Amino acid sequence: MGLPLLSLIIFTPVAGAAVLMFLRGDDAVRWTALAITILDLALCIAMLAGFDTTTHAMQFTEKLPWVPALGITYALGIDGISALFVFLTALLGSICVLASWIAIDRKVKAFMVSLLSMQALMLGVFCALDLFLFYVFWEAMLIPMYLIIGVWGGDGRVYAAFKFFLYTLAGSVLFLVGVIVLYFNGGETFDILALTAQDLPFRVQSWLFFAFLIAFAVKVPMVPVHTWLPDAHVQAPTAGSIILAGVLLKMGAYGFLRFSLPMLPEASVYYSTPMLSLSALAIVYGGLLALAQDDLKKLVAYSSISHMGFVTMGIFALNLRGLQGGILQMFNHGVTTGALFLFVGLIYERTHTRSIAEYGGLMKAAPVYAAFLALFTLSSMALPGTNSFVGELLVLSGGFAANLAVGAAAVFGALLGAAYLLNMYGKVALGPASVGLRFKIRDVNARELAATLPLAVFVLWVGLYPKPFLDIMNASVEHLLVQVHAKGSGQ
Repeated sequence: MGLPLLSLIIFTPVAGAAVLMFLRGDDAVRWTALAITILDLALCIAMLAGFDTTTHAMQFTEKLPWVPALGITYALGIDGISALFVFLTALLGSICVLASWIAIDRKVKAFMVSLLSMQALMLGVFCALDLFLFYVFWEAMLIPMYLIIGVWGGDGRVYAAFKFFLYTLAGSVLFLVGVIVLYFNGGETFDILALTAQDLPFRVQSWLFFAFLIAFAVKVPMVPVHTWLPDAHVQAPTAGSIILAGVLLKMGAYGFLRFSLPMLPEASVYYSTPMLSLSALAIVYGGLLALAQDDLKKLVAYSSISHMGFVTMGIFALNLRGLQGGILQMFNHGVTTGALFLFVGLIYERTHTRSIAEYGGLMKAAPVYAAFLALFTLSSMALPGTNSFVGELLVLSGGFAANLAVGAAAVFGALLGAAYLLNMYGKVALGPASVGLRFKIRDVNARELAATLPLAVFVLWVGLYPKPFLDIMNASVEHLLVQVHAKGSGQ
């Protein structure tokens, strides 16, 4: 149609945030924010409908000069690696608005403006084809996330917000240094595709690999730079936790896929075994931490560390099944863990407690809630027929092919996942009603059901028929592997 579709996708939430500034009344703000996020989601669906799955080339590209003296351009484009995450970001944006309808009852306008701004900046990260533009989006999104945690979070929100900001900023400083080094060693250009085509000396690649590793590892987060995550999740409002787990954590893994592997192939191959070991550590350590939790939100937060370990394992297995599984598991984690945080928020609104020991008997008190919670719990533990099973199966297949010991550790981590998730569900839904919760608990209403159903659909769709999702990424994944192994054989 000749429309700048990606710019429309990115700046529709920005325009919506500007409109919200002139509205009066919390209800008008909420409905307008919901309409904007649904419009953005519709644009993303149109993008996927027109996406060509047969090519690895960037699609819907846009390029305009921005700072010609430094070779900086406003360049956008998506491929099979980024397309799913653009859609996921827009989907979770709508769900976050619905999840905040009642939970956010003060400074509603400021919250929705922050949420829409956050969505626009995250979309920009996945669409940027200029390294400087990518860095602008990457850094700017820290501001609305900091505000969402620090203003609308729990009692320890200020500490959690500062910790989140300082950890991610420290990683970003090294990333900036790496960007500058890459600029001068890659032909003085910020064009991501041009930088990917460069053959950098192994010494430079190795230095850049570790600079990027720290920045991306904080975002994933990988052990041992994970300690900001539980605090941020526990203190963030429900929408903040959903967007943090559903999208923000994916940006670290996306950085490995977009920069480390294609731009630093020799270093990626050379350091793949330590990266696989760190991934296995995250899977097992995150599972053990989750197993020890009594706070329901902390349990889901620590499970994210374990599940993202599967993602990085799939990426650094450096084979087709591993990469497919890693990317699919990024999408799956956004769906499933986003849903679990939504359900933690729903029950917290009703009971004002997150202690698992204080729950019980929810199957009788709120059967619809308990049924959906069962679906998302089974998805998180990768039961066959759910989305996470397909992703974990591919990751484990690729992981075993790359390193037998790492694959075995991942299997143990998966067993830990089943242990803490089944234990949690048994206590929350099937156990005897606790003294504090014997009163009638309201089941999910129509608004909450509207936020839940899309996530449930993707749990079953990917689990029962993953082909459309794998088709989107296949050409790009195969091309990435060719790049890595063709150039990475030197070390």
